[in-house]
Order: sequence, then structure tokens, then C-alpha cells
Amino acid sequence: MGMNVSRQVDLTENEYLQRFVGKTHVPAYDDDFWNNFLQYHINLPTNSQEQLSLDLRLDSLCQSFISHNLHTGNFGSLINVFLLKVSELLTLSDTESNVHIWHAFNALFIIRCLVKYMIETGSEYQLLQHFEALPVQPEDDDTAAPTESDPASTSRAISIDVRAVEETKAAVARLVDGTKFETFLEALVNIIVVLPVKEFTYHLHLEAVNCMIILLSVSLFSQQTMEKSTIYRTIYRCQHANTLMSALLHFLSRMSPAPQTMFGFGTGGSFVFGIAESLWSILTFARKQPDILTAHDLPTAFREHYPLANQSLLLILILTNHHATKDNPYRMSLFGCSDSQDSPKEEPATFKIDFSSLYNTLCRIVTIDQATLLLYLLLYRNQRFQKYVMAQQNLQQLVIPILQTLYNAPDSTSHHIYMSLIVLLILSEDDNFNKSVHQIMLKNITWYTERSISEISLGGLLILVVIRTIQYNMLKMRDKYLHTNCLAALANMSGQFQSLHPYVAQRLVSLFETLAKKHARLDQQLKQPNHVHGSEPDVSIPIGLTPEDMLQDLSVLEEVLRMVLEILNSCLSHQLVYCPNLVYTLLYKRNVFEAFRSHSAFQDIIQNIDMVVGFFSSRLQRVQDQRGELGVNEVLEVISKGASQWSSDRLRKFPDLKFKYVEEDAPEEFFIPYVWTLVCKAGCVHFSSETIKGVSTGIVC
Repeated sequence: MGMNVSRQVDLTENEYLQRFVGKTHVPAYDDDFWNNFLQYHINLPTNSQEQLSLDLRLDSLCQSFISHNLHTGNFGSLINVFLLKVSELLTLSDTESNVHIWHAFNALFIIRCLVKYMIETGSEYQLLQHFEALPVQPEDDDTAAPTESDPASTSRAISIDVRAVEETKAAVARLVDGTKFETFLEALVNIIVVLPVKEFTYHLHLEAVNCMIILLSVSLFSQQTMEKSTIYRTIYRCQHANTLMSALLHFLSRMSPAPQTMFGFGTGGSFVFGIAESLWSILTFARKQPDILTAHDLPTAFREHYPLANQSLLLILILTNHHATKDNPYRMSLFGCSDSQDSPKEEPATFKIDFSSLYNTLCRIVTIDQATLLLYLLLYRNQRFQKYVMAQQNLQQLVIPILQTLYNAPDSTSHHIYMSLIVLLILSEDDNFNKSVHQIMLKNITWYTERSISEISLGGLLILVVIRTIQYNMLKMRDKYLHTNCLAALANMSGQFQSLHPYVAQRLVSLFETLAKKHARLDQQLKQPNHVHGSEPDVSIPIGLTPEDMLQDLSVLEEVLRMVLEILNSCLSHQLVYCPNLVYTLLYKRNVFEAFRSHSAFQDIIQNIDMVVGFFSSRLQRVQDQRGELGVNEVLEVISKGASQWSSDRLRKFPDLKFKYVEEDAPEEFFIPYVWTLVCKAGCVHFSSETIKGVSTGIVC
């Protein structure tokens, strides 16, 4: 276009744009026009505000395009030019292909802008009409331009023009079978999976990924089910699902930073190697990873410095979460991939990727919402990846960022908190994980500000953060589902609690104490609903609750209290000898259990705790009678000696606490709106939220 589109200029003055969106057909073979039309430079919009600004400047041109394209077929010409550029890339060397890359990118960017506009303002059928539209052929001399001095000629020309438009519409109706779109989609896939990523192809890859996201966004702007969508049917019957998913996951895994310039020249040599070799080049791609992700605003840094990785991650989530309950080839591909370092004798996989590289990348960005969601999918659905993660010696690199997300819960969405907790729950299902987290020692965790702790185990830190999350939920969210996930993770770990820090033991018992006090106040309020004076209001009990609400809250509280007692009992039954600090705290806080000894819901399990407390109390009393008052270290010494003589056979047996996460029915009802919210919030493409009306009710753009 001969200008930098990203500048604040009047695009309507550009002669090539005017001709493209105007009434005149531009054939695909008009090299002079297309070479001039596609020679422009643009700084890609990097956020929604820049995208919105560009959309506003393109609006009148897009309207003109919609008015004329079914007659001119210029969009089809542009598609053909783009397809030709892509096909020629397959035979060119690096130095020869530079201009082709530039032109192909520019063509694809214009296509993406037009497709986005048509999706947001029209229907999918109208979009496909524009894909398939052919130019109206003039009929001999009858279609010659009329002159002002010949009114009859003018009238005849208008009549012929109307007839031609109607004939075009009828022809297009017969042609809208998705053939042209299918060819275009195949070209996008070829760019992603065949062309190796180099500095001067980076933005072409990024644009191909963005264009696929735009095409899939048709679900946001349509009320029809996606089973009836031609675009979705075409994308989901793609025969290259495995190679596409492989390439996207590699783009994320290697996390190549965006180059400083958009189209630099290469060093020569063959440009295209074929699918197998290009994927190998992805695996062995030498990259620098500047420590940009230490920035405070990690999501923004990731989006701006690693846009290809960011957009590829979002596209993976879109492809895998739509049609979640049907035969989704992308979902099956992601869940069936294996480690490229595995033995060749392993069971067949959909594709191979270096799990080490993927794991390290996820560790770096797991505090980002969309990265947590991908980690969840891999841990829950890909057994090979889950097994790999559980075998890692550096689990703290993955777990600590997740704990930071939970610790900073007010800064995260409720969905992100849920997914972080569910990841911890899935990890806690593995006994080796539960054992190893107590063997990994951490020093100077500066972000944990509740109390200064010089050294603590990873397991101890995990317990502290999950307890804090429960207490935050009690005050702010009051969500039973969140309580359940928190307690299930602690319950799974409880049989392996070891070497608990004194503060961790205090927080465990204090959790029960806090819940017990709330239970007592709520119970009193139910028994004396009119007695509101003379007592301090409980800030954790919202004002205006009906007796039915309070009764329901009391029932939930009792479930939570029972669960905390079961967690304490599980630790005492299996690990008492390794947890002297917990026994010390129970002795110190023995009175908090007093009110529940006669309660039918807690009586059985309280008896176990009382038995432990009674055993160690009597031993301490005997030692005190001999030595006098004991210090903390002396008490712990008595507890440790007593623990070696304690037999857990004295305790009443309860089933082992084992909770397993199970995805609810119709997961797409939760995940599809969630994924599109992430695309709108964290992606490089802005969508018009005013016209969103499809599956994404409640999406915030």
C-alpha cells in the first residue's frame, strides 16, 4: 500500500486499497497491481487498543469491500495470490523467498482483517460467499459504461447491472460449499507445520496462527451450534491434526522471542525441508531466552515478547476444548503425544515432543492463566506427561509458582484459582509426589509475608498456602467447591506429612479452631435468631442470611470441620513419629476440641485425637514431676521418645483418605467460555465485544 498502516493516516486515500474494495475486478494475474498493493510495512497491533484503532480506520474500506466483492470477486483474487505465494515458498531458497514471505504476510494480514470484519458483522454463510465469489462477466458491449447524454443507455446499464448482481448471487449460492475455504485453510496449516521458523518467517507463522484463531472465533458471533458450522467441520476434519498440534506445542515449548525486525534476510540454503525435517528443525532450534519473564506483569511480557508462543498456546486451548465430548482429533493428539526421549519400544504416540523442554517452559509461565489450563489438560489427560512430571527432582520449579498464584488470589480470576487448585489436587493423587515435597527444602521464601520463615519444606509451604486459600474463601468467596478441592489435596497428602515446621502445625490446628469458632457463632445465631445485641457481629457471616441459608452454611461448615479432623487423624495414624511439632501443637491447643467431643458428627474421630493427646500428656506429666517445668525443646524431646514407643494400633481405623479429581459432565460448558475469555484478555487480537452472542455468554473482552 506504499505506507505504514500502523500510522494514523487516511487509508481511504490509498489508490490500491480503493481499487481493491471498489467496483472493478482485479484479476489474480495482474502482477503489477498485486506487487504494488502488497508492498507495505505494518507494525502489528500488540494489544486490543491498537487493534481497535486499526479496525476503526479500516471500517469504511471494509464496508465498501462488502458492498462490491460479490460482484468483483477481488477477495477470491487475493486468496489466489496468497495461495500462489505460499506454494512458491516451497521451492525457493532463503534469499530468494524474502520478498515472497513479505508479500505472503501482507496478503494474509489483509485477509485476516477482512475475515474478522465479516465474522463480527455478518454470518458464516456470508463469509463463505465472499470466499467463493467470482467476478461478474460483462456481456459484450451492452455493459459498456453509459454516457450522461444517453439516458436510455444509463437505464439499460442499471438494468443489466442489477441482473448481473442477481446472477452472481445465484451462482455464489451454488458455489458456497467451502472448497475455496478448505484450500485456504490447508495453506495456513502448511505455513505452520512445513515452513521452519526463522527470524524472517516468524511473523508469517504468527499471522497464520492468528488467522486460525479469527476463523474459529465464528463461534463467538453465531448462535448456531458449531456442529452445523462449515468452518468448524472443515477445521475438525483436518487430516493434519497431529502435525498441526505438534507444531503449535513446539512453538510454545521453544518459546522463541519475536525478532527485532519483521523480515530479515537469511543466510541462504534450502528454505523448505518437508514436514518431517521441519519438525526436527523445530526440536533442535537454537534459541536465546532472555530473562524477560521476570517482569512483574508476566502475561503482558509473554504476549509482547513471545507472541508466537502465546498465540499458539491459545489456539491449542481453542482446538482441544471445542467438541470436548466428541471425536476431536486435536484433543486426541494432545493427549496421545509422548516424550521424544522415550524408548522406541514405547506404545505408538500421536507425535513426539521433548517433555523436558515443555516442562521447563510451563514452569516459567505457569502463573499465566492459559498456561495453568494447558498444564491441567496435560496432567489430567496425558498419562505419559503426568508420569514424567511426577518423576522430576525439581518439582519446586512447578509447584512454587502455582502456590504464588494461590497466595495472590485477589490478583487472579476465580477460574485461575480453581485450575491451580485442581492441578495441585491431581499432583497430590500420587504418593511419590506427596513424599518428595517434604524432602525438598526451601530457604527464604520472600513472597510469603505472613511470617518470616528461614527454611521450610515444599510440602509445608504447600500446606500453608492451601490453608490460607481456605480462609480467604471463607471470607470472600464462600464457595463450597473451592473448599472441597483444597481439603481433598491436603487429605491426599496427610498420610505422608513429615517434618512439619512448627508454624505449619500451628496453622493446621488453628484452621480447625477458626472453623470451630465460626460454627459456634452460627449455631448460636440459629438457636437465638433475634438475639443480635450484646455480641460482636461475625464478619464471616454475611448480613441478611435467612435461617435456611445459615442452616446450609452450618452443614457445609460441619463437613469442612470433619474433613480437617480426618486430615489430622490421618497424619497421626501414619506419620506420628515424624511429626512431633503437630503433637506439640495438639497438646497446647487441646481445648479447641472440647465442644465436639459429644457431637455425633465428630465423636468417633475426636476419640483418636484424644487418645494421642492423653498418651503424651501423661508422659509429659511424669517427666515434669521428675524434672520440674519443661522448655519447648525438652517437651519435643519427650514427644520424640514417646513416639518411638507409640503404636498406632491403639487408634480406631478409618479408611485412607484418597480423593481423585473427576471432570464434571459437559466440560465444554465451563471450558469454552473460559478459553475464549482468555483469548480476548490475553491474546494479540481484539474482538468486538458488542456483537458477541454465541457460546461465550459472560465473556469479557
